[in-house]
Amino acid sequence: MSRTPHRRTAVVGTGHRAQTFTRALAARSGHFVAALCDPSPTRMAFHNRLLAEAGAPAATQWAPDRFTDMLAEEDIDEVVVTTVDAEHDRYIVPALEAGCRVVTEKPMTVDAERCARILDTVRDTGNSLTVAFNYRFNPVHEKVRDLLADGAIGEVVSVHFEWLLDVRHGADYFRRWHREKRHSGGLMVHKSGHHFDLVNWWLADEPRDVFGYGRLGFYGPAAGERHGLRRDYDRAHGADQAADDPFALDLAADDTLRALYLDAEQDDGYVRDRNVFGGPVSIEDDMAVLVRYAGGATMTYHLTAYSPWEGYRVMFNGSEGRLELEVEESRWQSPRTRIGSGSGAVHGDTAAEHAGGVRLTLRPLWRPPLDVALVTAHEAHGGGDPRMLDALFGPVDPARAATRGRRHPRWRIPRPPNATARWPWPSGSPPISASRRDGPSPYRS
Repeated sequence: MSRTPHRRTAVVGTGHRAQTFTRALAARSGHFVAALCDPSPTRMAFHNRLLAEAGAPAATQWAPDRFTDMLAEEDIDEVVVTTVDAEHDRYIVPALEAGCRVVTEKPMTVDAERCARILDTVRDTGNSLTVAFNYRFNPVHEKVRDLLADGAIGEVVSVHFEWLLDVRHGADYFRRWHREKRHSGGLMVHKSGHHFDLVNWWLADEPRDVFGYGRLGFYGPAAGERHGLRRDYDRAHGADQAADDPFALDLAADDTLRALYLDAEQDDGYVRDRNVFGGPVSIEDDMAVLVRYAGGATMTYHLTAYSPWEGYRVMFNGSEGRLELEVEESRWQSPRTRIGSGSGAVHGDTAAEHAGGVRLTLRPLWRPPLDVALVTAHEAHGGGDPRMLDALFGPVDPARAATRGRRHPRWRIPRPPNATARWPWPSGSPPISASRRDGPSPYRS
């Protein structure tokens, strides 16, 4: 490992999300982006331009099949993994074995077998692995945690959680690699993992029994045909049928998307603007889950990926009252996907064009309801990203309020349940029993 005062970092996977980490590392004096690893030289060159804009030196560029050579030859201390979800373990495991600190985008991986392999490596090496769950760092979510921990509604008996992705953001998962379960594990893994982690953290508890159903009811060829929405094209770029399709994404209209994807197709053939009503699509767009937690609380959860508006509602029922959170991230969408940020984010890095509000209401028994005062941030993931990056890599802005570390009790993931879960479960299947393989709960502080 490096003996320099700067941590030598490698960023693996140089797509859109990786920009967040490349920029964050370049802005912090204690870190040095020494290497980039990706199948596409074009995408790596784009990230080197980001480093140059920040006044940082260029990183060396490596193909995935030379990852272990990169670790040794570049004397890497730290690896940030932002690849396709199903490939996370391919980089996490050898990086841990090489003695590196590893930060990975969520989800850690896509199935129980890969999860066990990763966690066995963490145990055997004793090295550090952090999963970047940025929603814990949203100040609104911290307020919910504080109220519940302080007993504002007494014992939490049940939770109802509904998350809505609109027809701009939700549709985007069906244009890209996420639409195939072999790559993403499905939205229940890739997207809902955020939400399940929040509830575990809010309740300081973990699931014991889980049951759920999901279906592809809106996107994909069959549903698109059934609803009269399907157009006859494979990808939007160069397709006449896509010209007035409200679900089409124009990669050429945005400099960042063009540079990261359209210009990079020559390298690896990855197509970023697929028809959401074309095939293949093997993930669900409508999912329902019922959970029983170790402490006795239950949760009903629903994810919709084709909603007119975007946001979420979470309701906690307790022995002394009820706590209700409603976040309206976008009230509606106009019928054409437009880019919401300079970094090419389809759903934006700041407030959406038609953003609504945030309301947290405490309803105690026998007393009037109280609207809880909130600190909100029109930053990525409601302010979660910059605060998470401060926690991971050190603060870049001393004036920004820090996340209270005592509320994030551990930076490691529990071992996976004994059962191997598949989604969706067959009709009539019993719930998965999520008994722990070893160790205490990481959610109790």
